[in-house]
Amino acid sequence: MKYTPLPKELYQRNRKKLISKLKSNSVGILNSNDIMPTNADGTMRFRQNNDLFYLCGIDQEETILLLAPDCPVPAMREVLFLRETNEHIAVWEGHKYTKEEAEATSGIQNIKWLADFDLVFNTVMSLSKNIYLNTNEHLRAGVHVETRDARFIKTCKEKYPLHEYERIAPIMHELRGVKEQEEIDQLQIACDITEKGFRRILSFVKPGVTEYEIEAEFLHEFVRNRSKGFAYEPIIASGASACVLHYIENKKACLDGELLLLDVGAEYGNYNADMTRTIPVNGRFNPRQRAVYDAVLRVKNQASAMLTPGVTIQDYHKEVGLIMQSELVGLGLIDQTDIKNQNPNWPAYKKYFMHGTSHHLGLDVHDVGTMHFPIKAGMVFTVEPGIYIPAEGFGVRLENDIVVQENGYLDLMGNIPVEAEEIETLMNS
Repeated sequence: MKYTPLPKELYQRNRKKLISKLKSNSVGILNSNDIMPTNADGTMRFRQNNDLFYLCGIDQEETILLLAPDCPVPAMREVLFLRETNEHIAVWEGHKYTKEEAEATSGIQNIKWLADFDLVFNTVMSLSKNIYLNTNEHLRAGVHVETRDARFIKTCKEKYPLHEYERIAPIMHELRGVKEQEEIDQLQIACDITEKGFRRILSFVKPGVTEYEIEAEFLHEFVRNRSKGFAYEPIIASGASACVLHYIENKKACLDGELLLLDVGAEYGNYNADMTRTIPVNGRFNPRQRAVYDAVLRVKNQASAMLTPGVTIQDYHKEVGLIMQSELVGLGLIDQTDIKNQNPNWPAYKKYFMHGTSHHLGLDVHDVGTMHFPIKAGMVFTVEPGIYIPAEGFGVRLENDIVVQENGYLDLMGNIPVEAEEIETLMNS
């Protein structure tokens, strides 16, 4: 891998946290992701299952983690199974983990090849009552492809129908929602790489430049700083395209007088940054653009300060909506009559700000977490208000990534230019 791995002590702590949540006499199994096909004999780049990665740091396909903390056989309480390499694999695919390397990465002492899994698993199951299996239970998940975990669930239940089955996903959501310091440090690197990309394009953007050229500039800067590339499909949206929330065509020329919305983030070590900035193509905001920009910036700053321990995301979104409502009135986009006659389930401000303000961030861009329980210190959120005005041909969104602390917050993107004057200065220097 290009990135510097995190220390094994992190994964040892993460496993201890999970084990403390399991019922007695239990075994937990997590599988790696598949390598996904494209067409013919092509495959996509491998991306590890984030729950497995969180618990052992192994970034390789065909990996299984077995945890049986109460097993009377000490050697079987923590076992990592790897794909055994050979000369053919080494020639065609490159290096795979040795047992020694896997132990150094994960802190797991009992490393075995996959060929040993059935025998070990059968022994552990004969000595266990509860089995925890993993599924994708993200609130937004649309699961259409059968995963290795899903296939394992089928075969496991067929072979061991009398065990008590439990879900591991809710526990993983709770644990992954609160970041360890090493994770925050990795996120900071992803944000710092994102900053380098943004500063690069500030001197590159001018009328006539295409959205795909800007995308290429970001990618160049990301990869040269040891990122795999984009954390998600980048949105490079000039003019009215900024009003399409998930615009990813990135095909048009940027015109004089337009605003350019950039929703872009770098990945580093499987952790993700998520930044949005909106800049003037010609290097200068006009008065109306500046008024809308400053309104969004004020909402972002106020919203960031509201993410504190004990607050729920649902209440937070309602309060941010009221702040945005006031800003939209000030911009003349809605009035008191609109507010008086609004549908409570779709307030008037939603016409111009129709999405949520924040989501968890981490190993997933829309990371798992406890969205229906109070916020805790150590959680990492995006803050991304926006105002979209199709009738005026532009939209503005601003987004930073912050760490909730006991008092205040840490802005992981505090060094990325966001004030209008600084952006104009950098674009015209």
